[in-house]
Amino acid sequence: MTTTLEAPAAVAAAVPPPTRARRGRGFLRWLGRTLAITVPVFLFASFVTYVLGAVSGLSPAGSVLGDAATPEDVARVNHEFGLDRPVLVQYVGWLGRVVRGDLGTSWLNGVSVSSQIGQRLEVSLSVAGLALVIGLVAGTALGLLAAVKQGGWIDRAVTAFCTVISTLPPFVVGIGLIVVFCVLIPVFPAAGYVSPSEDVGAWLSLIILPSVALSLDAVADIARQLRTGLVAAQRENYVLGAVVRGLSPRRILLVHVLRNGAGPAFSVLGLRIPMLIGSAVVTESVFGMSGFGRFAADGAVRGDVPVVQGTLVVAIVLVLLVNLLVNALLMRLRPAAGRGM
Repeated sequence: MTTTLEAPAAVAAAVPPPTRARRGRGFLRWLGRTLAITVPVFLFASFVTYVLGAVSGLSPAGSVLGDAATPEDVARVNHEFGLDRPVLVQYVGWLGRVVRGDLGTSWLNGVSVSSQIGQRLEVSLSVAGLALVIGLVAGTALGLLAAVKQGGWIDRAVTAFCTVISTLPPFVVGIGLIVVFCVLIPVFPAAGYVSPSEDVGAWLSLIILPSVALSLDAVADIARQLRTGLVAAQRENYVLGAVVRGLSPRRILLVHVLRNGAGPAFSVLGLRIPMLIGSAVVTESVFGMSGFGRFAADGAVRGDVPVVQGTLVVAIVLVLLVNLLVNALLMRLRPAAGRGM
């Protein structure tokens, strides 16, 4: 009887645990495969971005010379900007400058696009970053609550609440927040932006309302996906084994179920981060902020091709970096998936 009971333990001891070198090789394989996908995607997306600007027919001659420009003057300006070369040659030169951090010069004001994006990206990242924190904290809390109380009135209330807030456009929520918290109850300023390097308190008070307006979709999606993942994970056999071993329900939920059931929520989070930055275009207009999204929209309206190309490239890089980070977190949550890559 003793031999029978000890046999599984002996077999388990005979199986060597994964070594640090093996985990390192698995991570390198995953990183190599990820880069093998990410780099071609970036090259293709950046090429499409540049070609769209090149075939648009827009020229800096109108901004530089005005309406009185002759065809000879237009040709001369295009030659100075290198726009008379083949598109592929133009793209290669532009990509080389982009890799060095040079996104070109605005046709309208002659200012570096990189410096202008840097100033405005702080605004959008501040709003989107706080919106992400709100979405992650509130969505996780609601998802956990619905999963723990699944089938009850709390679960149904959370589901109904998430359904309602997911249908509200951010600009409508933003206008409502301004009416309530800036007009009826003047707690927050209605518009503007102050850098945190100047005044942290003013910076926080200015980004709270737009961040809340942007976060509702993220709250709803994270809560619903987390609830779904946790309910599915609670039905797995390892949960029954943990109960048999006498582990507390709280430990089972937070250590075992949450780690294995958070995958869908993290995947949604990876999609939501770029959408938060993109959705900031209208929200920035509502709250009078000159952010990244508004800068890109103004550049498109004015026909400032270098600005449009620069903002699109930065957006592409942000999306790829976010996806890379989310995939790394998923691999951390599920090491077996990382070893299979």
